[in-house]
Amino acid sequence: MHSPLTRRGFLAAGSGLAVATVLPGLSACSALTGADSDPDTLVVHSQLGTTAPGSPTYLAALDRFRKENPGLKVKNLINGDDLAQVYETSRLARKEPDVVMVNLYDKTLAWTDVGATVDVKGYLDDWGLRRRVLPRALAEWTDAKGRVRAFPYFATNWPIAYNRALLDRAGVDAIPTTGDELIAAARKLRAKGIAPVTVGGNDWTGQKLLAQIIQTFLTEDEARHAYSTGDFGSRGAREGIEYFVTLRDAGVFADKAQGLTSDSMTTQFNTQAAAIESAMSSALAKVPPKVARHTEVGGWPLTDGAVHDKPTILRTYTLIGFWISPNGTKKIDAVEKFLRFMYRPDTVTRFIKESGRDMALRSDTVSTDFPLVAAAQRLGSTVSQALLPDVYVPPAAAQPLITATSTSFTRGTSAAKVRAALETAYRSA
Repeated sequence: MHSPLTRRGFLAAGSGLAVATVLPGLSACSALTGADSDPDTLVVHSQLGTTAPGSPTYLAALDRFRKENPGLKVKNLINGDDLAQVYETSRLARKEPDVVMVNLYDKTLAWTDVGATVDVKGYLDDWGLRRRVLPRALAEWTDAKGRVRAFPYFATNWPIAYNRALLDRAGVDAIPTTGDELIAAARKLRAKGIAPVTVGGNDWTGQKLLAQIIQTFLTEDEARHAYSTGDFGSRGAREGIEYFVTLRDAGVFADKAQGLTSDSMTTQFNTQAAAIESAMSSALAKVPPKVARHTEVGGWPLTDGAVHDKPTILRTYTLIGFWISPNGTKKIDAVEKFLRFMYRPDTVTRFIKESGRDMALRSDTVSTDFPLVAAAQRLGSTVSQALLPDVYVPPAAAQPLITATSTSFTRGTSAAKVRAALETAYRSA
């Protein structure tokens, strides 16, 4: 696989850099100069700090860390979805931050392999923190060469949220568990002027739901092959695409789903304009209490011949990890203090209780103030788990797959054209 992190690739990306600044004075340039050479200043680059779920808890944790370590300064750099691109540009200039908090997806998949970040396996063991990590999380952060890309931190459950009050209003007596039941529910909801399933068909939320539905007829190994290679020609993949098209053309998804985003999806569900959404933990935590009180979580309905025996959800332990940069290895004592602090049970507990975050670390704490997050944690064996394809999709195919997703959610697009769009996304990979 061609790496996007060659110097030529870095510069090409950097020339079109668009940075959505969220701190006064913070820009691409400040990111480039953010790696303070002062050994008493730790530079952390994160998506947490503004409106991202967990931001208030994270900022409060930084304040506590500073008070406990008065001789160590912490400079906090914040970016949104463009964090990976900003980091890559700063790494090219050898001015990258010491620690990066970001998920394992798209560009970041190649970081450890090309030396943009370091293998943290030795640090995880030397600092005695391995025992704090859930085994499944450690496995997901470990690459094919046995390297641990980052210290695992945030995880997520990704069930289907059903607004029982809206279903009842439409005369839907039970949560749909089959495709036929879902289609029937969608018709009743539409008759009442309620959108059935809202989804960001124009971004990553739609891409994940599409992948989940396609896997109705795929085993985990078959799904891994399809999303690693872009080969959607197997019988199971073709049947999964056909199932998706059947649901789409039956009106299961909200109108013009191909143009919706994650923001419009959550707005539709949270304002009760739509009855159903595929919602990861951070979205579940944002559901207003008056809506959460009559919302249930479950899996995606199956159909005859499915390889799963129960409705499916997604789970992942790769939502946010702590990556150590080459600059970070020069301040490894400071990095160790920071990571020991963030791994402490009391710090982890606050993320769960205050922010409703699922964690990749061991903890007995439950999100009591976030009932839907807690309900998703309790689903257990009542649902089946589909494969989240993020760590298998080649980085070069990640964004083209979003374009293919929008095409797929466009009503009238045949199953053959959906398959072609998905496979075309891999041609540059």
